[in-house]
Amino acid sequence: MRFGCPIISVKDHNVSRTFYEKVLRQKVTLDLGVNIAFGNEFSVFAIQADYGGLIGVNDFNIAYKSNDHELYFEEDNFDEIVKHLEQFDDIIYLHTTKEYLWGQRVIRFYDPDFHIIEVAESMESVFKKFQKQGMSIDEVAQRTQHPIEFVKKYIS
Repeated sequence: MRFGCPIISVKDHNVSRTFYEKVLRQKVTLDLGVNIAFGNEFSVFAIQADYGGLIGVNDFNIAYKSNDHELYFEEDNFDEIVKHLEQFDDIIYLHTTKEYLWGQRVIRFYDPDFHIIEVAESMESVFKKFQKQGMSIDEVAQRTQHPIEFVKKYIS
């Protein structure tokens, strides 16, 4: 058995499709009308309208803005994506850019159906940023809380 992809319930697949294509620059890989898949060689997710009907439950049992999960995206050019997001006046942010102890910057906001979206600076970018600041591989591993062998895969 292999995992397929996460599917999130949306109220309007056209509104959500526009959001994921324009705001998050995702590419549609399959459009089945009420079910639309996005992805690349690294990850895939799908949106599903009429989710209650699909699984056989009343729409009142579909929870939006549950704040119990998120879709996580990574970006190598974090500053550029933050600037890109600023052009969308209707984004509701959970928080603007913050940096965690391990050096990774993230921003979180809601999609049109109030699913949490996290856009994070890729860890590869974080590793390289610290290396450019003069840190050794050991220091980068310690600072980012990642195993040395993992860090070595991304920086030399």
